Amino acid sequence: MFTPGIKQIAESLNTTENGVIGCQTGFVVMLGIGPLILAPLSETFGRKVLYLWCFTIFTLLQIPTALAKTLPVLVTSRTLAGFFGSVGIANGGGTISDMYDPSERAEIFGWYLLGPLLGPSLGPLLGAVIIQSLDWPWLFWITLIICTVAVIGAFLFLRETYVPVLLQRRKKELENSEGGNYYFEGQDDRSLRVKLGQAIQRPVRILFTQPIVLTMAAYQALLFAITYSLYTQSESIYGEDGYSFSTLQLGLVYLGPGLGFLVAVWFLVPRIGSVYNSLTKKHNGEGKPEYRLPIANVGAILIPISLFWFAWSVEFHVHVAIFNSVQNYYIDSFEKYAASAIAAGALFRSVIGGIVPLLTGGLLEKLGVGWGMSVFGFISVALAPSPLLFWYYGEWLRKRFAIDL
Repeated sequence: MFTPGIKQIAESLNTTENGVIGCQTGFVVMLGIGPLILAPLSETFGRKVLYLWCFTIFTLLQIPTALAKTLPVLVTSRTLAGFFGSVGIANGGGTISDMYDPSERAEIFGWYLLGPLLGPSLGPLLGAVIIQSLDWPWLFWITLIICTVAVIGAFLFLRETYVPVLLQRRKKELENSEGGNYYFEGQDDRSLRVKLGQAIQRPVRILFTQPIVLTMAAYQALLFAITYSLYTQSESIYGEDGYSFSTLQLGLVYLGPGLGFLVAVWFLVPRIGSVYNSLTKKHNGEGKPEYRLPIANVGAILIPISLFWFAWSVEFHVHVAIFNSVQNYYIDSFEKYAASAIAAGALFRSVIGGIVPLLTGGLLEKLGVGWGMSVFGFISVALAPSPLLFWYYGEWLRKRFAIDL
């Protein structure tokens, strides 16, 4: 949301625009690091308590951000906000895994993904409207108001979904009311210290021991790098040096990807579930994570085409088909520890997605938009066969690199 205000923030704080972009870098990198800690904690203490604590702290951090008078304070506040704001990434996929059967997840997850995908599209438009009428701190005061409403709603309506935590609570209730000792399937009697130690290292183990997760995380990292590079460089492309768009017109540009996300969720994402169910039925009711991947090949083809198209005619692109297929693949492969698997992928994509935009400005300045954005296109061509390869060899790789979590 603060992207349209980068220039005004830089002038107000007497710093460079690249320094202000560093705020986004800290925020996005923490979107990847945060789940490494928050996802395992949710698999130990439950989803709800993590949501409530993190939502509240994220909301309160908007206050020092709005009051920041120096760049270090702004960067620090945004970085911490990224950590606590990452709870949605850390817990979202796990919550869906808790609540829905595999046959239902793809479409539900598609609508869930609209939040993190539409946010970067609608946020800059809202930011542009605010910047045209108010000073930049109002970007965060208005965020504070929106978040406060969301936090109140969470405290009133949010319920626990993580089954082991619910069973543990039910076990204690029965033991207190009826006496005796009860046991539930999957009960973990290890000490809290041991459970936390294993839980914290789980996402990193998944990322670096599972070739599928590492490769698809690299694919998602490319998508994040492209997305945030475009968002941070839109002013230089469409502003005074390019198409001379006004601040509001620049905000409207971000609706292009948002429209692409909506079209994909309406038309492509439902096919992920229908293809999965069809293949499961064809194979005697035995579902496999690889059945999530056929639709990803659509995205694998469209991404290079749209990137080269953008590079040479300055248009936007769509990539939600890849994102949704991969997230559902993670969930199906690591059902009980879905949150940790998604956190593993989030680490790689967020670190790359946060750092690359700092370098994109220099890349475009040196090579121009055409060849500069074509670099991303060539990388996407190299990664395009991944969904097809994992369709054929994914099951073998999962068995070959199986780990005890």
